[in-house]
Amino acid sequence: MCGRYTNTAGPEELNERFRVPIATAEGTGRYNVAPTEQVLAILAPKGEPEARLLRWGLIPHWAKDLKGGARMINARMETVERKPAYRNLIGKSSRRALALADGYFEWLKPEHRSQPRQPFYFQLDGGVPFAFAALWTPAKIDGEWIESVTLLTCDSASNGVAAPIHDRMPVILADPEAQRAWLDPALGSEDALALCGPLPSERLSARAANPAVNKAGGPVEGPELLTAPI
Repeated sequence: MCGRYTNTAGPEELNERFRVPIATAEGTGRYNVAPTEQVLAILAPKGEPEARLLRWGLIPHWAKDLKGGARMINARMETVERKPAYRNLIGKSSRRALALADGYFEWLKPEHRSQPRQPFYFQLDGGVPFAFAALWTPAKIDGEWIESVTLLTCDSASNGVAAPIHDRMPVILADPEAQRAWLDPALGSEDALALCGPLPSERLSARAANPAVNKAGGPVEGPELLTAPI
């Protein structure tokens, strides 16, 4: 799974990387993106890629409130075609999204329950920005339209960097070709899912991170979260 991530780059760097105009700094410069927050994503609801802020934690179109969103931050790629909340999204390019990031956190379970979980920080190719494969949808809650997103995850078994920490990892679309294809209207669900899967081990790195990243009472921010305290 993926429960926290980073998007530390600024609008200029992201614009250069993804070639989509990003008009605001909101959603950038983030060291601890948490569920239910507004996250920066690229989507193509009308065929042309554009950057938008989406609420992290999918709110299905039939939802009456926001309560379930925090439980739907991730969607398993193996079941996404069957689950009611996702099955009508994966086959439509207009409902697929690229959630922008440059790292993510995962926690190693301790040997004993009394011990705290140790977070690890994962990066692609030394820290370059990338995109999570994601799905999004609008929902009308109390008369207001809410656009929300979920990140796809996959089995991490074949990735020797991720697997020792957790049995799941986010689906990372690392290269421009895969990112463009994810938003291509010519791709149905089967072809879109063919783009998904664990990243090769040689492209992923991990290091121990600061336990403050998961501090109760709200997320904290800052580059000190990316490394374990001495």
